[in-house]
Amino acid sequence: MEPMPHILVIDDDREIRDLLARFLEKHRLRVTAARDGREARRAWANGHFHLVVLDLMLPGEGGLDLARWMRSQSDVPIVMLTAMGEETDRIIGLELGADDYVAKPFNPRELLARIRAVLRRAGDPQDGRGPGGGSGREPGLRTLRFSGWTLEPARRRLLNPEGVEVALTGGEYDLLTALADRANRVLTRDMLLDLLRGRQAGPFDRAIDVAISRLRRKLEDDGRHAQLIKTVRGGGYVLAATVERA
Repeated sequence: MEPMPHILVIDDDREIRDLLARFLEKHRLRVTAARDGREARRAWANGHFHLVVLDLMLPGEGGLDLARWMRSQSDVPIVMLTAMGEETDRIIGLELGADDYVAKPFNPRELLARIRAVLRRAGDPQDGRGPGGGSGREPGLRTLRFSGWTLEPARRRLLNPEGVEVALTGGEYDLLTALADRANRVLTRDMLLDLLRGRQAGPFDRAIDVAISRLRRKLEDDGRHAQLIKTVRGGGYVLAATVERA
């Protein structure tokens, strides 16, 4: 039997920690809970986690600082818990590389669905197998090459023109793949969100814009004069490149 995905839940509210631990374990997820940054760092040092559920409003070391530290250590997926209406913190968290967010108060089933979606996208880079027990690789998908860059679906990685791997979060990889699969076609924010998360964008949802900005930096594609990922005024985004499949 394959091991269950290991989730690190970081929240200072004991009721929420206990609720999530019971609920997620009921749905075949292993859970380690921490109440603050100190406990989270201790748990991090002692275990391998497939995903982190992180409350941004933590006592002591804040959730954004903890997310920044985690992202410097690993590309483990992060799902943020944010207070309703905390748009600024949500955007900053996404800029730091979080893969998704859920606003409090939340339905545990919605959080479970987001966790499963992120786990499916991310896979487990440690052993090449998906956290849910299946293969994290995508056999049968062809390598995508554009403007000297290479996307390798089998390993879920991006190589620069010199053949050096460029680190991407699971969400960034999937966004770039969605654009490359539909090269030279304008994709609206709603279309991209639907492709990646299966939901529509809210009127102030900047998640896609933030992720595009991060991708441009990693692709060395100057945002003001972007040549690869272009902004279409009033439309969305387009990967303006010829994509070869091998």
